[in-house]
Amino acid sequence: MSALVQPTSNQTAGVPDPWITGAEMLVEALRSEGVEVIFGYPGGAVLPLYDALYECGIPHVLTRHEQGAIHAAEGYARVSGKTGVVIATSGPGATNLVTGLADAMLDSLPIVAITGQVPTSVIGSDAFQETSIISISTPITKHNYQVRTAQELPGILKEAFHIASTGRPGPVLIDIPKDVANASGIFDYQEPVQVPGYQPTIKPNQMQLRKVVSAIRAAKKPVILAGAGVLHAKAHESLRQFAEQTQIPVVHTLLGLGGFPADHSLYLGMGGMHGSLVANMALYETDLLINIGARFDDRLTGNLQYFAKNAVVVHIDIDPAEIGKNVRTHIPVVGDAGESLKSMLDMELTPVQADEWMAYLLQLRDEYPFWYQQDGTLKPQRVMEIVHQQTQGEAVVVTDVGQHQMWAAQFYPFNGPHRWVTSGGLGTMGFGLPAAIGAQLGAPDRTVVAIVGDAGFQMTLQELSVLAESQLPVKVIIFNNHSLGMVRQWQELFYEGRYSETLLSNQPDFVKLADAYHIPGFRVEGEEDFARALQAGLATDGPVLIECRINPEENVFPMVAPGKGIHEMVGVKP
Repeated sequence: MSALVQPTSNQTAGVPDPWITGAEMLVEALRSEGVEVIFGYPGGAVLPLYDALYECGIPHVLTRHEQGAIHAAEGYARVSGKTGVVIATSGPGATNLVTGLADAMLDSLPIVAITGQVPTSVIGSDAFQETSIISISTPITKHNYQVRTAQELPGILKEAFHIASTGRPGPVLIDIPKDVANASGIFDYQEPVQVPGYQPTIKPNQMQLRKVVSAIRAAKKPVILAGAGVLHAKAHESLRQFAEQTQIPVVHTLLGLGGFPADHSLYLGMGGMHGSLVANMALYETDLLINIGARFDDRLTGNLQYFAKNAVVVHIDIDPAEIGKNVRTHIPVVGDAGESLKSMLDMELTPVQADEWMAYLLQLRDEYPFWYQQDGTLKPQRVMEIVHQQTQGEAVVVTDVGQHQMWAAQFYPFNGPHRWVTSGGLGTMGFGLPAAIGAQLGAPDRTVVAIVGDAGFQMTLQELSVLAESQLPVKVIIFNNHSLGMVRQWQELFYEGRYSETLLSNQPDFVKLADAYHIPGFRVEGEEDFARALQAGLATDGPVLIECRINPEENVFPMVAPGKGIHEMVGVKP
């Protein structure tokens, strides 16, 4: 992998002049925050910022669309655990960030988005490329600011990074008018952050945790539901210890994959609409559900009338707004997942007396694994198995959204954290390729595999230019079924096969497209051909694209139909 070009800094003293422009303040703040990479796209309103970035020493990735920039920042944040930074100009530049902001908000990713704005003297006059990005972004950001003077910029920047990365992480937007970026002020970044209205609870209430421990002792059918909050808290090791000490089995949400080893004897798999039968039956029949860092999304719970209906529900979450929002909670615990698990590990934990429960669950796990039928075509499930074999399960897997996303989640087991990057809450098509760019920059020494569908790939395929330009060694695998696969599946199952605008007949030649970007490309239609192509691709230093022609009628099973209970799965066995 070739490194991004590192600009040389024009500073020799190492300490900025205290009287500098707003644009220079931004650069100094980014340095102070330890920002490793910036994703962005310049324009008129951010020209002062980009002029200041010219020799700042922080690598900048010029994506080919602002949506690509923010998805790349998301991928970087997910893998590195650090705050992703994105810059866009005013008007269309800012509005092109909206999808990524909403995506980061729902999936709790720390992002600082910096947008340009028209000069303060013409705000509100419908000036060229003016939009009220503050109004637009308020529902989909953790917080936002419009800077009015250069002097307030250092404090706002410091607050923004603090808010984005603490508590429940999320995106923060800073809107900087062009005249503010040009104005001068004194740069002081030493003042501690003081936000009286923002005091996230990190340490959990010990009395509530003792109630959890008591509930564990009384339980006969306990289960742990582990969400992305475990990963954000870097609590995967504490979760393993907690599960082993209590002998409680673990179910993951889609975004929680990797927070508990998939090869562990207590692991039941992913729950939800396309989860495993054993995971869903555990959630349905449990008498004690311990939710750690998950938000009870509807794709997990199915019809709430049937979800954990006989269970004492424990919900441990750093965001109090999530507790009791969807599922009635009997023992609420507000606090960081890692701090909560460590506190309970210090209490007197004993294994639950649930031999019959575990025997029942293990029987279901063995009898109803994820499955597929060989029919002579290239099976997407088998593709994921081969990817897992050839990467020894150590790759960072980034997906777009759709059927391929579910096949990746089902057939690529994760035994460690921060190896799974996907769009969960918003389900954003076009996420996969740019997010893989960010993931590769966040984990430069790891193999990054982007699993995308033919439809979603075409939404952001221009970012292949970034892969080629920087020679990032991302391996792009396209599942080409000539359709909007998941939507087509729903039309087949629930709309009598009326395929309204979901079949893609005029597809580009993806191999020629890769060649146009100077990226090696392969087209495969059989299992052996794919295995050879992947082996060659993994041995290549730079990016590679592999198009897999799969059966357009292949569906994702098992499945909980909309409106059904989590126990009412179809397609659990051939």
